[in-house]
Amino acid sequence: MFLSPLDWALMETWQEREVPIHIVLRAIEKVFDNYEKSSKKRTIKSLAFCSEEIEAQYEEWLESQVGKNNEEVEETEESSIFSRETILGHLENVYNELNNAKLKADNELKETLERVLNRLADFKSNFTDAESLENDLNNLEKLLDETLLKNADEKLRNEIAEELKVYKKQMEAEVYVKTFELMLLKKLREKIDIPRISLFYL
Repeated sequence: MFLSPLDWALMETWQEREVPIHIVLRAIEKVFDNYEKSSKKRTIKSLAFCSEEIEAQYEEWLESQVGKNNEEVEETEESSIFSRETILGHLENVYNELNNAKLKADNELKETLERVLNRLADFKSNFTDAESLENDLNNLEKLLDETLLKNADEKLRNEIAEELKVYKKQMEAEVYVKTFELMLLKKLREKIDIPRISLFYL
């Protein structure tokens, strides 16, 4: 199954909401298992087909976590799996790609890219740990996203609304808005080759 822009946006939505990967995989497996046992002959063409089951299992999981001690989980998350060399290589690659993207950007976006590039230059020469760096990189991502969304043209917004039209009734309002924004940002980034800068994309 090929993943569509909607599928990628849904995955990013789950990642940003910190839906555990084992919940997502378990729900997908359940949907496909039930589908194979059914008499339906149509094929599953989108990951969105599994979104309702993922949301249901995520809600159940959240309820099961109430009152549990998360110290061990937090300690594991705080330990970095990235070497300094790997991080520096990532920062260098992102810096070069953003520098190239700046040549295609308009005035406001160009100013934002210059600010991001200056911060990345600082990070390349001075960062203490992966966790703090990731927080800083996420703030830069948000800055870029705000500028991109602010300057998105209506034509592109209408195109994405049309793509999501068939799925809108199946989504909660908050999920729809987030998915719409992620799809819009993906297209805007692709337009002038703006990379993702978070360490998550290493």
